[in-house]
Amino acid sequence: MKIFVVSEESDNRVAVTPDIAKKFADLTHEVFVATNAGINAGFSDIEYEKSGAVLCPASSGLKGADVVFSINFQKLQYNPGTILITSQAIDLAFCEEQKLTVFALNKIPRTTRAQYMDVLSSQASLAGYKAMIEAAHEINRAIPLMMTTAGTIPAARVLVIGAGVAGLQAIATAKRLGAVVSAFDVRTSAKEQVQSLGAKFIEVDSRETTDGVYAKEMGEEYKRAQEKLLREILPSQDIVITTAQIPGKKAPLIIKADMIETMKKGALIIDLSAQSGGNCEITVSGKTVETNGVKVIGFDNILNIIPYDASKLYAKNVFAFFELLISKMQEQPDITKIDDPILKATLVIYNGIKVDHLC
Repeated sequence: MKIFVVSEESDNRVAVTPDIAKKFADLTHEVFVATNAGINAGFSDIEYEKSGAVLCPASSGLKGADVVFSINFQKLQYNPGTILITSQAIDLAFCEEQKLTVFALNKIPRTTRAQYMDVLSSQASLAGYKAMIEAAHEINRAIPLMMTTAGTIPAARVLVIGAGVAGLQAIATAKRLGAVVSAFDVRTSAKEQVQSLGAKFIEVDSRETTDGVYAKEMGEEYKRAQEKLLREILPSQDIVITTAQIPGKKAPLIIKADMIETMKKGALIIDLSAQSGGNCEITVSGKTVETNGVKVIGFDNILNIIPYDASKLYAKNVFAFFELLISKMQEQPDITKIDDPILKATLVIYNGIKVDHLC
């Protein structure tokens, strides 16, 4: 197969790294990579060439490509029938017009079998880690308990809202840095995971509960109880990291503007849900907002500042997915008839036809 790796337009990451390009080449696939595709992630064109890839402009790379890898969906001039493997939201009408077959990796199920392909988890883990590192850099105080001849500096207090993959990594990083960490999540199953990392789990006094892999939107009674509890906790916190998201919906509003007014001057909020609306009322995606001495940082893509490792993990996920796809296609060339839960979950369009419209 001819494989082409695109250059991302506004993302420092790259979908395939040189080590994974070599794995594709070792499997006798032709690998073409857009010139400078990996430069912002720390991978030079020379590294790709040494791995067996051919560097070329997008126009020639797309020509005759059987499979195209990207992180963000791009409106390029694809060949009809091209298999596009990407992770972000796609333009269905464009894909139909181009007669593409599209696999959306952001739809990979959160199962044990699919964990090696789970791009959301691998990227979220790095995002949670980097959020805490950025918070430690931005905050105007030390993180760990420090006993000096001049006196004792108490440990910083960190609150993580949303104990999914990103939240748990933020908790683990904060604990490593020596912070006193608390965490909140609507899912009762998160309690054991939070406590296993040495953090305190904050529970809302409500009869409404939820569980499962993803969070869901809670009822008004729960929201009122949650707000009451957070109003009590926020004034004591130095750093707040919010990661709460609901798949396919706007991020839940958790921290209202007037709640920030009660926080310490010099406190910091890192909102990792900024792209989907933000968990904080005053969050602005891609900007830092300051009110009453409290900074609210809304990263639009925090992975842009840790692209090397983010690309390495993404590429490994991509390779695992591709291996599954190829093995199943050898057994059943008609992709729509492949009986595999991972491929079924991620196949969005087949030859320009929406999957849910196929007979």
